[in-house]
Amino acid sequence: MSAYCDSAPGHPLHGPYHDTEYGVPQTDETVLFERLCLEIFQAGLSWELILKRRAGLGEALAGFDVDTLAGWGEADVERLVTDPRLIRNRRKIAALLENARRVQALRLSHGHFAGWIRAHHPLPLADWVRLFRRTFLFTGPEVVNEFLMSLGVLPGAHRDDCPVARHLATLPSPWET
Repeated sequence: MSAYCDSAPGHPLHGPYHDTEYGVPQTDETVLFERLCLEIFQAGLSWELILKRRAGLGEALAGFDVDTLAGWGEADVERLVTDPRLIRNRRKIAALLENARRVQALRLSHGHFAGWIRAHHPLPLADWVRLFRRTFLFTGPEVVNEFLMSLGVLPGAHRDDCPVARHLATLPSPWET
């Protein structure tokens, strides 16, 4: 994603995300689930819009807490589709709540969301997409690719000569088994 390495630095929203989060390996379940939710919300929209709304999304969605969201139902979907802090797409909102329940199920089979990712690493993107589509809702190729690149599971978040890429190369990967 070399263009992002050129355009993000210095930008008030993209800069901090590019420099401190994008491509950085994470295993915390809430962080993983937030990233998945943000990528789902972004589908068909701009990443800048999602970054602008990120704080409001977190407020409206209980800090992306999996257990809280897994307990929400249709009445909550109805409430959320009227919340101006969200991307008010009923299908995306319903998918997020169902995906929270599916992350809970991954705890039974893999201990946690990161354990599930680690258990399948490495895979080519096409296989990841098939796996995500079997496991989650609203996870097409772009959502899966960006989600996995944002966590350092798939390469390509940064150009090789980007200072962030050089820093990330020094970090251990949590995805290797």
